[in-house]
Amino acid sequence: MKGLSFKAPPASVIWLEPHRILAGGRASTLEGLPSDDRLGPLLASLPQGPTAWIVDDLWAPSLLLRDVVTLPAGAEARESFFKWKFTQSLALEAPHSVQALDLGEGTWLLTGIPEELRERWLQTAVRLGHPVHSLLPRWLYLYNRLAPTRDLPGMVLSLCPHPEGGFTGTLAAWGRTLTLLRQWNEPATRDTWQQERVAPTIAYLQRDSRPPQELWVWGADQWPDAGLPIHLIQPEIPVQEAL
Repeated sequence: MKGLSFKAPPASVIWLEPHRILAGGRASTLEGLPSDDRLGPLLASLPQGPTAWIVDDLWAPSLLLRDVVTLPAGAEARESFFKWKFTQSLALEAPHSVQALDLGEGTWLLTGIPEELRERWLQTAVRLGHPVHSLLPRWLYLYNRLAPTRDLPGMVLSLCPHPEGGFTGTLAAWGRTLTLLRQWNEPATRDTWQQERVAPTIAYLQRDSRPPQELWVWGADQWPDAGLPIHLIQPEIPVQEAL
């Protein structure tokens, strides 16, 4: 006699970027944020069950908050504090839903998404029988799969092509944990990224005795010399993710 299995079904992956949407092994082109009319048929075509959303870094911006000595007492006060710091630091106008992750030693990772956009996506997914299990910016998805598997300090670039040329995106560096996070919404070419964004960051980390030993790149099929080993991440996007 076999026992009952209560293993949770995998979540269908929905990958959203300004120029494309991928789900269920199918890809479609986009021009900016997808409308409900675009999301509806795509969600309806997926197997019933939860979904894991990976979205463009600029749609879900992030902030590394350091030297937090004291926090307000109580969950609501703490949530309001992080929301205020996030909004002020990134000079945001629209209200954002913010999640905070304690990295230890007074450092917190804050990730947010416009409240209206988050609510619209959540409601659309629930209505079509595909509740959102997770919603991550692309850089954090990549970081979570790279950093824990590497013995060396490293750096990852999470890039998205811009319609006018170049790339927007995120630079994240790690040692024992996430040590640096920078994001740019101004598009730049590969050479400009390397000369004006990557190289100064490497120099800063070297002065701070935390030099990266390797560079990982998502979103570009080649990269200029960076003075350290470069790994181009293969653009393989999973159809499903284990819960």
